[in-house]
Amino acid sequence: MQTTLRAPITFQGQGLHSGRPAKMTVRPAGAHHGIWFRRTDILVGDTLVPARWDAVERSPLCTRIRNGVGVEVSTIEHVMAALAGCGIHNALIEIDGPEVPILDGSAAPFVRGFLTRGLRMLNAPVVAIQVLTGVEVHTDQGWARLTPSDGLVMDFHIAFDDAAIGTQDRRLDLRNGAFVRELCDSRTFCRLSEVEEMRANGLALGGTYENAVVVDGDAVLSPGGLRHADEAVRHKMLDALGDLALAGAPILGHFTGHKAGHSMTNLLLHELFRADGAYRLVECDSAQRARLPGVGAQLDEMPAVA
Repeated sequence: MQTTLRAPITFQGQGLHSGRPAKMTVRPAGAHHGIWFRRTDILVGDTLVPARWDAVERSPLCTRIRNGVGVEVSTIEHVMAALAGCGIHNALIEIDGPEVPILDGSAAPFVRGFLTRGLRMLNAPVVAIQVLTGVEVHTDQGWARLTPSDGLVMDFHIAFDDAAIGTQDRRLDLRNGAFVRELCDSRTFCRLSEVEEMRANGLALGGTYENAVVVDGDAVLSPGGLRHADEAVRHKMLDALGDLALAGAPILGHFTGHKAGHSMTNLLLHELFRADGAYRLVECDSAQRARLPGVGAQLDEMPAVA
């Protein structure tokens, strides 16, 4: 059945790119509500923004959504990944500014909060998006693909010149709470050489060594080093799950990303919904539901570092 939170939970911090303080409360919602954001700092007009693939304003460094009158919320990918990875289908997210708080740079604080509050079953079945034929998109930087699978499986490849990252590959079947165990604590990362350029362009103003992994050549500059030897590719997979969650329903399919990022994953969803016969909506039976991300997620399985 569909789920929501048992009780509201509030997170406070600062936006990674804006540097502005942010307070965000995730509230329970009824069946078929989906995930919506509401800007509480805007008092007039339409303040609701749908967490949906066709509301995305493409941005290379984060995922930003906008409603029809121009109200925006950005850097939503980590909280969206946490919702999907915990199996939460319905929520209203109230936020007092334009950017989700970055917290520690991963999805772990959100996951811990959600699993501590607990989930409530709703009187409606889960509807999933079953991929029927392969769809693929390419850019100058890489490519992304969705092919049929009986659950959500993810393959990801990255390659960076900095030896601290280098070339990394990982494959993960996301059933049985795998997101909570394997991905949720992996933090966003950047190269030191990119920081000044980002800040000159009004980005990463809230970034610190505590909420991002910063590398320079073969050195990891953030205190404590890496949480995983392949933390970078794990974080890319975390981002991809959050961006795929904007499909509006869980996906039964095999995602492959080759140097893929936020914009490319969104392009892939556009292609999935554009292509004739590429998918169908299925009302999940118990066997299908058991293969969805979040089912079986347990608080005591979170990595200790998080």
